[in-house]
Amino acid sequence: MAITKKTRFSRRVPDHVTDEIVNVLGEEDRFFGFNDLFEVVYGRLKERKAVSGGEEMLRLRAYEKLQNLVTRGMIEKEGKEYKGLDRLAEAHSEFDAEE
Repeated sequence: MAITKKTRFSRRVPDHVTDEIVNVLGEEDRFFGFNDLFEVVYGRLKERKAVSGGEEMLRLRAYEKLQNLVTRGMIEKEGKEYKGLDRLAEAHSEFDAEE
């Protein structure tokens, strides 16, 4: 019996949503409400033509990514507002490429 060997090619593609969240929160040292943050992120992604799946789906993905960054200790959450911390740059897709 012939054994088939499966090889996988895995490439980590840049996460544009997380990158834009990192860029927005990293630029200003202030708290953002989610809706304000999302509007800025959505606008930037539209400019880059990196929007797919519709606005509501993107809103859900952005919220999930934001909560993940809060859990990892890269974003401070105070009530319903968010602020980037010093480690936030580690979440950017270019951070892994530099190492």
